[in-house]
Amino acid sequence: MPHRLPRRTVLASAVASLTPIWASAQGNTWPTRPVRILVGFPGGSSPDLTARALAEPLSRALGQPVIVDNRAGAGGNIAADLVAKATDEHTIGLMINGNLTIARLLNPKTPYDPARDLAPVSLLGTAPLVLAAAPDVPARSVTEFLTAARAGGSQWNYGTPGVGTVAHIGTELLKSRSGIAPVHVPYPGNPQVITAMISGQVQMALLPPALAMAQVRAGKLQAVGVTSTGRSPLVPELPSLAEAGVPGFQLEIWNAVAAPASMPRPIVARLSALVSDIVRAPEMRERLFQQGWQVAGTAPEGLANRMRLDTALLGGVIQAQGIKAE
Repeated sequence: MPHRLPRRTVLASAVASLTPIWASAQGNTWPTRPVRILVGFPGGSSPDLTARALAEPLSRALGQPVIVDNRAGAGGNIAADLVAKATDEHTIGLMINGNLTIARLLNPKTPYDPARDLAPVSLLGTAPLVLAAAPDVPARSVTEFLTAARAGGSQWNYGTPGVGTVAHIGTELLKSRSGIAPVHVPYPGNPQVITAMISGQVQMALLPPALAMAQVRAGKLQAVGVTSTGRSPLVPELPSLAEAGVPGFQLEIWNAVAAPASMPRPIVARLSALVSDIVRAPEMRERLFQQGWQVAGTAPEGLANRMRLDTALLGGVIQAQGIKAE
């Protein structure tokens, strides 16, 4: 007599065989209504400009409106939390690296966990920071600058746009790798940091390339080097701090698209493929380059890997220095 499988096993096998078909259909039929991109910063900010550049081609690709919704505050974490808690399958977020890596490490009361509550979609663009110096600082080379900074010790100050920002954590990392000891002075934003540097209140800062080089070309600041491992196409004239003798130093800012962890994987996969294709297209690549980004356009795995690496790097500095967000 032939052996018969239990009815429950037969049904389970049938469902399993249909799952790929259902998953594919789910991804292909999405979206069924407008898609919302939450941005945790105000209009005109770098994340906002990137989201708006992405919205129109993504809308064409999806056949649905794509709406940019600014929910500024808490360094982008208000919007990130709204994305993490969204259940409508039509809400995603355009976030900076802090939202996707160190938010919980800086403030345990942050209401979402980046690793648990957000699904990586695509790393959009990366950029090094520029180590900028005040006009009167000796800075004709990285070596000359570091010599002057070591001599200045704690009499030097460095400015950042706030406690727990990448510029803050990155400068603390630079201090540990180079033997310099400037004192942190937080400001409301980078414009105030630049004003303080020009007036001589602070001697150095890590600034986004476009912002830094505009001041350098105007003769108001000096550019020392960049924080990437090698030279950056965004500022090819500047050496990297690593190649100039700061061992093992690498730091970049980046932005990315993330979705709620509850979003079905077929939808995430389709969204990732579309977003990465859009940002790698020549016209969009040039547009983002002009905004100060070197395009990446990764699969979800690429963003997930970057999240892990940066969480470990920046988290180590946070723990070693006892940095807590205000």
